[in-house]
This record gives sequence, structure tokens and C-alpha cells, in this order.
Amino acid sequence: MTSAARTAAPGAGVLPTGTGHAPCHHGELLQGVFLDDEGRRCAGLVTLPMAGPGSRAEFVRRPGTAPEALTVVPADRTKAARAAALAVAECAERTGQPLCGGELRITCDIPVGLGMGSSTSDVIAAVRAVADSYRLRPAPAAVARLAVRAELACDPLMLDGRPVLFAQREGRVLEILGPALPPLVVVGCALGGGAPVDTLSLPAHEPTDSEVRAWERLRTRLRRAVAGGDAQLLGRVATASARRGQEVLGHPEFGALDSIARRVGAAGVQIAHSGAVAGVLFDPAVPGLRHRVRSCLRALDAHGIPATRTFTTFTTTKEIPDGPAHRGVDRQAGPGTPRRPARLPAL
Repeated sequence: MTSAARTAAPGAGVLPTGTGHAPCHHGELLQGVFLDDEGRRCAGLVTLPMAGPGSRAEFVRRPGTAPEALTVVPADRTKAARAAALAVAECAERTGQPLCGGELRITCDIPVGLGMGSSTSDVIAAVRAVADSYRLRPAPAAVARLAVRAELACDPLMLDGRPVLFAQREGRVLEILGPALPPLVVVGCALGGGAPVDTLSLPAHEPTDSEVRAWERLRTRLRRAVAGGDAQLLGRVATASARRGQEVLGHPEFGALDSIARRVGAAGVQIAHSGAVAGVLFDPAVPGLRHRVRSCLRALDAHGIPATRTFTTFTTTKEIPDGPAHRGVDRQAGPGTPRRPARLPAL
């Protein structure tokens, strides 16, 4: 951790308070087992960022109290509480101060259990809030290390949307794929009625060498798609990864979702490999985009697949007109870009 530019000591009688924020994502574009630079197998993923929903944390440090006197509101955010305790220990050592307790408050508007990174977002916001209370600014690698210790695996939300292949169980970047994803318009939806997925209950599987080679081929194609801004190639990679994910998740609507995407001329589909959220991916440069999106929304509605949110991976001043199941268009955060509140259904 490095010292932040803001180093002013808290005023007399004012408890040291810090704030932190972290975004969410919209599931994965690619997930599997890959080889690191030393040829070692690592579980890895590439997430699809989505601006808007996120977790916000406030930590009030209480010097002189016992370390175990650390509370969290809401009380069920146990992973965030664990992350806060780990962050207190590291920040206290860094600044030469004694361990203490405090109160952590979490506000989160990310749907839980859909595979959008709600727990990781809570954890990252908590770590950043604790560090802020010590007037420290943790580097992304430090945040990732604490996040993995707090929840065993984490999403790369501390990297602020850069497309990376991330080893979620180790909290490290396997590869930086490029500065930004190709432009995409994403029609979000929820599979399985939006029922949460218990990732710990999913069957364990030791991949074969053939499967690892197949994931490495997808990694190569995704790298090429990012480098060339090729939304069509990215869509094919995401679809192949999503199909592999169905071997474990087995969403009954996935076949219909895949068929709808092909029928309306989408680039492909993506899913959360540990949840129910999914998306139909469009290349914004294709002719008749508005008509394609409307057709997609109508088809989702006809198949009983609830549409959630239509958003983009790029900054735009244009909006896609409403369709029958439309929930609003999001703009990715950028300088001077207004953010819309999350408008996801209660699932």
C-alpha cells in the first residue's frame, strides 16, 4: 500500500473515517483453466464490465478498542467484515498504529447470486474504506490479495474494467489483453428464473490436457479480438465459453438464448459461469442495430426469459429505443458521462 496524497490528520474528537467504492460486472466473456507464464495450470476468467451498480462502504475506525470489536452493517456481509479486519491489520502495521475495531457500513445495489460480483464488490469497497481511514491508497494487487484471503476467490473489479485474464483463486493477472474491449451493445437477461447459484455446490472437475488446450485457443482468439476491436470474434469466443459453462450450469433456456442470438444477427452470447445473468452481444456497427435489439427483446419475452438491462461497453450519447422488455440503456463511465441508476428486476 502506498500513502495517498491526502494526509491531513483527523480533527480533534473526530473518529477516523474512510470510504470506498467498487463496481460490478455482467458475468464472464471467458472462463476456464489456462497456463501461466511458468506453464502451471490456473483457473482464470475475463469479465464483462458494467457501469452503474456497485458497492459503497464507510468505515469508522475506533482507536483504543479491541480488534474483535469490528462490526458490519448489514450483519450478513461476513466476507466484507473479514476483508475489513484483514485490511485493518495491514494498515495498522503499515502506519505503526495498534490494532483496533470499528464499524463498517455497506450499501450495495448489485443483485445477489446472479454472478455479477456482489460479494467481491463488497469486499473491495470494504478494503478501500479501511485504507482510506488510515489515509492510505492500496494498489490493485494489494486489494486483490486481501480479497482472495477474505473470500477464497475474487473477480478483477479492483482493476476498473480493463480486459484482463485474471486468476480468481490467486488474485493475480495472467495477461493484460489490451486497453479496452471492442465496442458492444449488450441485452442483459436472467436465466433459471434468476435463482442464485451456489458455486460451492457445483461439481468439481479436473480438466484434461485437451480441455486446457481448447481454453488456450479461446484465449488466443480473445486476445486477437481485443487487439483488433473485433466484436464479432469476441462474440464467438464468449459463446464457445458459455456453451462449455453449460456442461456444469445446465440452464434449460440456454439453447433458446443461443438460437435467439443467431436469429437476430447478434455477435454471440455470454453468461455468468457462477450465476444466472446472461447477455446477448451485438456489434454496434452492424446495420439495423435498433431493429435487431427490438427483435431480441421481443424474442426473449416470448420465451419467458426476463430482460434486465441493455447497456454498452463504450461511451455514447445515443440511446437504443425502448422495446417490449426494455429496461434502459447504460453508458459506461467516462469523463462527464452521467450514470443511470441500476434498473434490474427484483429476482
